[in-house]
Amino acid sequence: MGISILGMGRYVPEQILTNDDFTRFVETNDEWIRTRTGITERPMAGWEPTWYMGKQASLRAIEAAGVSPEDIGLVISCTVTSDFLTPSMASVIQHEIGAPNAAAFDLNAACSGFVYALDTARRFLETDDSLKYVLVVANEALSRFLDFSDRSSCILFGDGAAAAIVEKSDKLFSAALRSQGKDAKYLYARSLNVAPEVAQESDFADPFPEAPLHKLQQNGKEVYKFATQALARSFELAAEKINITKDDIDWFVPHQANVRIIETAAKKLGVPMDKFIVTLDHYGNTSSASIPLALCEATEKGIIRRGQKIALIGFGAGLTYGGIIMEY
Repeated sequence: MGISILGMGRYVPEQILTNDDFTRFVETNDEWIRTRTGITERPMAGWEPTWYMGKQASLRAIEAAGVSPEDIGLVISCTVTSDFLTPSMASVIQHEIGAPNAAAFDLNAACSGFVYALDTARRFLETDDSLKYVLVVANEALSRFLDFSDRSSCILFGDGAAAAIVEKSDKLFSAALRSQGKDAKYLYARSLNVAPEVAQESDFADPFPEAPLHKLQQNGKEVYKFATQALARSFELAAEKINITKDDIDWFVPHQANVRIIETAAKKLGVPMDKFIVTLDHYGNTSSASIPLALCEATEKGIIRRGQKIALIGFGAGLTYGGIIMEY
């Protein structure tokens, strides 16, 4: 069984940080950032909550799909930047969009989140005949945990949200999800600390390096090596399941991390860059929101059209990776 994307919506904050703006925080310049990443500007949420961005994208997806929120049976929010430890962003969004009949939960697979969530939605639809529509929403406010003194990482990321309404269908669909947890220490951000009331000396072997609480830590060299391999491998794993080749794909929609990663992976696959949707120049890396933002923009512009075969490829912290091949 496959799924059909009935409608999509996207939302990004009004505040935009250009490459030149980063000269206020770190020693850098526009040319250095553009040539190494392909990014020229990125939206930043400021005080806008993660759930609010997700709500706006979801309402636009509902309108585009032409469905009633009351018919949505499940809301999956993929995010690494929840506004709360609890409740979930999905529960907040479920209320805000007026979907009283929906179950709701968050899914954290970092930059692979939308791919993981879309396949999770398919599995729910396949096993529950009463489930009519699923809302998948990716909402990220990465600026909340960036270290703006680290020029190698803070320049990469942006904030935003995108959402999709999906239903079951007999369209082409294949998914492959993987994780390389042994290398999780190369990209992480710590969360809660031990309460002083219960803290005691310990010889516990923590596999993660010491780092400032809540700040994103990245080993750029190791993540780059992983990403260039994972992008190609994600597609190959999904393609093998349905005996399809790269030549059958109309468009590749990869996670928007770095243009050099996309270019290197394209060469590994033997696919020309003009078959890749690239939007990171004006969004930056928006983690789980990057693939649906690119997909939504491409469909709105008429670049990706109904009936075409697309490959959605995610990779990120975890280290997670995964690919979906589907008919749009």
